[in-house]
Amino acid sequence: MRILGIDLGHKRIGLALSDSEGVFAFPAGTLKSGNAKQNLKALRELIVEKEVGCAVVGLPRHMDGRKGPEAESAERFAQSLAHQAGIPVETLDERWTSVEAERALRAQGHGGRRARQHVDEVAASIILRTYLELRSNARARASAESDPAKERARHEATPMPPAMTPKLPESER
Repeated sequence: MRILGIDLGHKRIGLALSDSEGVFAFPAGTLKSGNAKQNLKALRELIVEKEVGCAVVGLPRHMDGRKGPEAESAERFAQSLAHQAGIPVETLDERWTSVEAERALRAQGHGGRRARQHVDEVAASIILRTYLELRSNARARASAESDPAKERARHEATPMPPAMTPKLPESER
């Protein structure tokens, strides 16, 4: 099942898509942001075309965790998209994603105007990647809780990196 990551913006909506297994996140361009009706229609079409099974919308919280008007608007948008597209739509805290996207683009040698054009889709990829990681971690925890022997075996089979391997005193070897 493909998952759609969405970074809502006033000028552009950043998009990211997962692979069909829902493991990897890839930038998928941007949509020019219009009114809510236009945005929802464009996203519904994309969801159908790309066979998307669920979506995650970035939730722009304040640095102290409070929700402001933008976060409330993103939540309403997510609810509308879920209702109109008929798929589950979740929200995910997106603090710092645009900053991280800008840094990643600069590190790849993209600066100025060119970087600004891609920040939204890279931010959507970061939102989606974070969502996929959280989902994977939750599944692993649930699996471990249902079968403690598997979790113990997994930890025992994972070797420690050399820097973390305890060195025994010569007398104990």
